[in-house]
Amino acid sequence: MITENLVQILSENAFFIGMRPDHIQLLAGCASSTHFDPNQFILRQGEEADKCYLIQYGKVSLEVYGPERGAIEVQTLGEGDILGWSWLVPPHQWRLDARALKITRAIVLDGKRMREECERDHELGYELMKRFNRVMAENLEALRFQLINVYAIA
Repeated sequence: MITENLVQILSENAFFIGMRPDHIQLLAGCASSTHFDPNQFILRQGEEADKCYLIQYGKVSLEVYGPERGAIEVQTLGEGDILGWSWLVPPHQWRLDARALKITRAIVLDGKRMREECERDHELGYELMKRFNRVMAENLEALRFQLINVYAIA
């Protein structure tokens, strides 16, 4: 995908709105397009977290594995949502599984490269940290509600 298209896609997404144009340009240089088939795992808990995704279309299930219950869906993500914050937080390992529920197209951002850019430009790092903190809080809230539902049924 051409960098100009990526700049436009990123700058029009709610997650990135308000970021400095030079930061959007830099992030677009860390990005490419990808897709996933239904039931394909995008990330697996415990594996190295070196990417994040902006979902363009499709649906993704965030899941935790319970030994007695198997996969438990915590949250469903769709168009415009951001998937993956573990690339930003040591030890840079995924904390959940993510699986495409249907054909999903996404912009993938190189987490290692973004970490390097954040070290060089602390304003970029702070801006991304603020934005990804919201994503983490949403994931935590979804997990909390799912736990309430799981234990209410048990």
